[in-house]
Amino acid sequence: MHRYDYSFLDEGMLPAGMVNLTATITAFNAISSERKDSNNSVYTELEKIARVQSVKGSNAIEGIITTDARIKEIVDGNSAPLSHSEREIAGYRDALDEIHKNHQSMSFNENTILQIHRLMTDLAGYELSGKYKVDDNLIMQVDENGRRKVRFTPVTANETNDAMEQLILAYMDARDNPRINNLLLIPCVILDFLCIHPFTDGNGRVSRLLTILLLYKSGYDVCKYVSFEQQINDSKELYYEALHDSSQGWHENKNSYFEFMKNFLSTLYKCYKELDKRSSTVNGKRLKKNERVEQTVLNSVLPVSKSEICEVLSDVSPTTVEAVLGKMVKNGSIKKIGQARATKYVNAKYVE
Repeated sequence: MHRYDYSFLDEGMLPAGMVNLTATITAFNAISSERKDSNNSVYTELEKIARVQSVKGSNAIEGIITTDARIKEIVDGNSAPLSHSEREIAGYRDALDEIHKNHQSMSFNENTILQIHRLMTDLAGYELSGKYKVDDNLIMQVDENGRRKVRFTPVTANETNDAMEQLILAYMDARDNPRINNLLLIPCVILDFLCIHPFTDGNGRVSRLLTILLLYKSGYDVCKYVSFEQQINDSKELYYEALHDSSQGWHENKNSYFEFMKNFLSTLYKCYKELDKRSSTVNGKRLKKNERVEQTVLNSVLPVSKSEICEVLSDVSPTTVEAVLGKMVKNGSIKKIGQARATKYVNAKYVE
């Protein structure tokens, strides 16, 4: 029987690269908060885009798809769902909206988890909407010949209530430990949730909604402005590989959470990197071309290359970009890093 215990996160034995990545994400989060305070209108637009992408991405991972036009109509509330798939899409929208709006009053407990599942599945008419599984389930994969293979055997239906209680209590215990970083705790909790597989259907989608809730509860709101689910969908092979690796030996307490933790942190880092790139063009259309180049470099936390700037500012010529970069290097506002094709530029205040 699996033992729910996250005390290993307090033992100081974590890989240095993982610890460094959490520090980078924390820095990104602080900078994002500063930008949001002074650019509310821009962040409001990013929120609208991310909401559609999140609903689309999370459902696409499970093979629940429709056209982009229909996704937007459903998410924006401009059209009622017309099929079972569209009702599932609308259900995810409802659960996601609930988390975005009311996360401050939501706790990570059984009532919240069941409520999220109920919101997500009610429109689609799930018989066990908002209820744990009553029959044992299996996680299977189908090969290229159509043959099924058991990939993982979750907790039995009879053991599910107790397993979920132990998971929630273990999270609460670790969450209240000031020596445990919540960014490292969240993926461990989500992995255990997926290994329990408490619902007959919808476990993957609920796991992503719970991830967003736990990030909110830990002070990270990037998923409101850049779709975490879309980032997973864009590299879902790596996600499933990490999930597989970290679930090996889970029942016997011989599994390592590290691969799933690394995938989670990498995905979250990509979200912040994408938000940083999008924020770099804040109010861009109201600025002159040279000013837009300046703002793109100065507002980026990460070093950017000339080609990346040209990609973001597609209407600005490479000659103009190069001239502005040269002027900024000369006046000391930015620093030049690397040589030849590897050359990048970064705000001087981010260079020690």
